[in-house]
Amino acid sequence: MGRRSVVATMSNVVMLLSFLLFLGFFAAVGLSSMRVKEDTTDDYLVAGRGMHPALAALSAVSTWNSGYMFIGFIGFTYAVGYSAIWIGLASTVGQVIAWIWLYKYIQQEAHFRGVRSLSSLVANVTGAPEAKLAAVLSVVFLSVYAAAQLTSGGKALFAMMGWDPVLGILIGFVLVVAYCYAGGIRASIWTDAAQSCVMIIGTVMLCWVALGQVGGFGGLHTKLATENPMLTGLVPPNLALGVSLWVFAFFLGGLGVAGQPQVVSRVMTLGSDKERKQAMVWFFVWQTPFIALMLVIGWASRVVFTQDGFDAELGLPTLAMEVLGPFWAGLILASIFAATMSTADSQVLACTAAVTDDIRPEWSQDHSTTKKVTLVMAMFATVISLGGLYVPGGDSVFSLVVLAVYGLGGIFVPMLIIRWAGYQPDTRHSVTMMIAALVGVIVWRLLGLNEHVFESIPGMGMAFLAHFIDHAYRVRDGSPLGRYEVPSGRAIGIAALVILAPAAAAEGAYLLRDTPDAPGAAASWSIEGTLEFIEIGSGEEFVADGQTVPVEVHSDGAGGAADGRNVVGIIATLVYDEDETAGGPGCAAPGAADAAPDTISGLLQRAERSQSAEGQNVEGSTASHDVAIDWFDRALYDAGGAENITEADLRAALDGGDTGFGPSTLDLSVTVATGGGALCNHQDDGETVQWSVSLVVLDYTLTKAEG
Repeated sequence: MGRRSVVATMSNVVMLLSFLLFLGFFAAVGLSSMRVKEDTTDDYLVAGRGMHPALAALSAVSTWNSGYMFIGFIGFTYAVGYSAIWIGLASTVGQVIAWIWLYKYIQQEAHFRGVRSLSSLVANVTGAPEAKLAAVLSVVFLSVYAAAQLTSGGKALFAMMGWDPVLGILIGFVLVVAYCYAGGIRASIWTDAAQSCVMIIGTVMLCWVALGQVGGFGGLHTKLATENPMLTGLVPPNLALGVSLWVFAFFLGGLGVAGQPQVVSRVMTLGSDKERKQAMVWFFVWQTPFIALMLVIGWASRVVFTQDGFDAELGLPTLAMEVLGPFWAGLILASIFAATMSTADSQVLACTAAVTDDIRPEWSQDHSTTKKVTLVMAMFATVISLGGLYVPGGDSVFSLVVLAVYGLGGIFVPMLIIRWAGYQPDTRHSVTMMIAALVGVIVWRLLGLNEHVFESIPGMGMAFLAHFIDHAYRVRDGSPLGRYEVPSGRAIGIAALVILAPAAAAEGAYLLRDTPDAPGAAASWSIEGTLEFIEIGSGEEFVADGQTVPVEVHSDGAGGAADGRNVVGIIATLVYDEDETAGGPGCAAPGAADAAPDTISGLLQRAERSQSAEGQNVEGSTASHDVAIDWFDRALYDAGGAENITEADLRAALDGGDTGFGPSTLDLSVTVATGGGALCNHQDDGETVQWSVSLVVLDYTLTKAEG
């Protein structure tokens, strides 16, 4: 085993030990909740409503973000560039509104009625038909959401350890069940809080180092624009339904967090409205910088990992391996894995509460049965996660989370809003609203419209439409706005104008904006660039006549100088002279003592590519020759330009991808020839060959021809 292989193996061992160390720490924090737990269903599901506001808030941050933020959101940012800012801004505004009004209603109502599930809040009586329907829908969507968390953990382990995602999912299942059985929601909250503290440190380090790798914010912007000008636009191109609805969907997505049972359960653990306000401050103080860090990491990932076929959702763990040492990479991996598992645990517990409190209320105080339901829910989510690996697109964490979040938001948030306003819907009204929301979300996705506007708008829109129609044609009594009167026509017109005027202005600006040329348009280009050689190994070998001496080198020999660079080839240089000796009385004759040239050969191999070249030595001087392998279009580069070609195709021809990274071999061989004549003996056993191997790095810029 070569020195490079030993170093790589040691790095993997350090990362594995670091991962196990921090994962063990997080697990120990969660399992330690056994010391203070009470064997009651109330303690199991809502921690006895006595959780500290800071712990509840940090847990809410971790539970809401976890696999979505670490895996899915990074992939979304990688794909759309700067326009991902809108999902952070708009969803944060929606969450602020939810914390101020809806969470206040949820905390007070849950405390007053003693309910432990979100589905109980949308019915007047626990176990009512509308509560049962809400519980069934909660179980379905939360199981998908929990499956997304397990998938996140599996993908993180695959990216950083090379483990099969199936193994990661099964490990996650074991941890989820362990958390649940150890301390219920308290174990999840404690683990979330510890993970949030460690992860914020790790992501700050990762963001700082990654920015240094890409040349700071200036270099990041330049490289994003070079990669694809669309990435530096504040809105994506070709939004079929316009920019206003696109942004508004993010706002409703933030508001829809109030429809996430696993997040709402954190609010239910608070004992008073004062604690809710304290938790709100903690939540946004922690989440806001976290979103900013994830945006930068997503953009840096787009710059560092440009190869075709790269899984964008693996950006964070892969970037951690690329720019951090193995110890810190292990910390990042453990944090991601712990967060996804404790979030899946929360979602499984929320499913448990829905089943035991609403679908089968007779189980609500049976602690033993409640734990059995938890095990079944965890198994159900695991089956969905494993099945998703074999369904096209089923392993997309972002897609799974969006479906679950906007599905639950559409079902619950409109119901919570009208109840907060004082409207008391009957069973038929509640069921109609929930089914309308469900149909809106499913049909929207089946039509493929979620590619342009996320499902929050059709989900909530259909629910509110059903509410107003049912009230107008069936209920009729009172105001559809509860304790608030329906505004006059004039007031509605003014409100519509206030809303539609800026929306129209935004749409006009969107349509009239200067759109950068798409990389798919064929054009003429000039190419300016430089080739740089980075040595990865050198030495000296005596090669006997007829012998082959193998030499192994590794790209790690560049010592980081090639990281993030465009490696387009590898070149070996062989240097040698003539050491043939002659002796005897006949050597005095003219030319008798002259040495015959030997043939020195080199065979260079990199992955499936190989190239050989040979040269001959000359007596009295030093000779040399090169052996080179290129995996870029050198003729195109030497021509200095190209016509009628897309930018993407041109870059594909000039980019080396990751071909240059890894081990390479150089085989040295010598074929000796000896001179001589009568009474002049020549001797030549071989030659000493000095060798060096370098990576070839191409830095280039493309300039599009005018006109």
